[in-house]
Amino acid sequence: MLYRQFDSQEAIDAEYQIERRVPDAREWLDFYVAASERARAELACELGLAFGPTLAETLDLFPAGPGSPLLVFVHGGYWRRLSAREFSFVARGLVAAGVSVAVTNYALCPRVTIAEITRQSRAALAWLYRHAADYGADPARIVVAGHSAGGHQVARLLQTAWEADYGLPSAIIKGGYALSGLFDLAPLRWSWLQPMLQLDGDMIARESPCLHVPDRAPPLVAEVGGAESDEFHRQSREFIAAWRAAGLTGEYRTLGTCHHFDLIASLDESDGELTRRIAAFVASCTSGPTPGEGRP
Repeated sequence: MLYRQFDSQEAIDAEYQIERRVPDAREWLDFYVAASERARAELACELGLAFGPTLAETLDLFPAGPGSPLLVFVHGGYWRRLSAREFSFVARGLVAAGVSVAVTNYALCPRVTIAEITRQSRAALAWLYRHAADYGADPARIVVAGHSAGGHQVARLLQTAWEADYGLPSAIIKGGYALSGLFDLAPLRWSWLQPMLQLDGDMIARESPCLHVPDRAPPLVAEVGGAESDEFHRQSREFIAAWRAAGLTGEYRTLGTCHHFDLIASLDESDGELTRRIAAFVASCTSGPTPGEGRP
């Protein structure tokens, strides 16, 4: 067996090659682009804010008003394609709900490693904590969210030693919302992604969130579309089980009959189902002391 019950690359690819499972995937990616262009045209925004020294280290910020909570969104693309600009649309519904949104960019594999992407995501959070108030957002009310590879980054952000490594308060993130996240990288080593990701045993051990559940962390939701593959459901279900076993607050959810691409589409709408879910989560995490941070 290559991994768990899988004895071939073809079997693993059948679970993780999402564009095979969604025949109109290209149309959904076109929707991301068009909806994002509309969001940038309609919303107040600050584009291309540099948070680090490399060209890829930028973010787009969509303010919702003075004192608003801030949702930091990390885009997907299996760490090897897409950018923040294809995901501006996730701000439309949330800004209407009074939540400022920052969409972060990062360099892509194989030019960089997944570990470097994690470093860049952490640098973006540190920058936003220090500068959010300059754009009207409250740095004491930050929640992180992400889709697919971005869901992986959500977990890695929640596993950051903010005080020891960045000199920041340990609880700068008040909650995490991972959508179709990847928390166990081991099967991807045997998939069609390997030439781009260049995973080895050390990288898998270092960057698989399932191997680094912290003792203390804010609440986490891991949500998956109802029509996604068994492996995507396993990834989120087992990670939340480990999260809760560590004494942390976590919830595994499914969303209707959504597939991997339309799962996040309703963030383009002020009354979208996912907009409502995430806005309610942000409110619950940022309205007072952060609950459920685990064992003292």
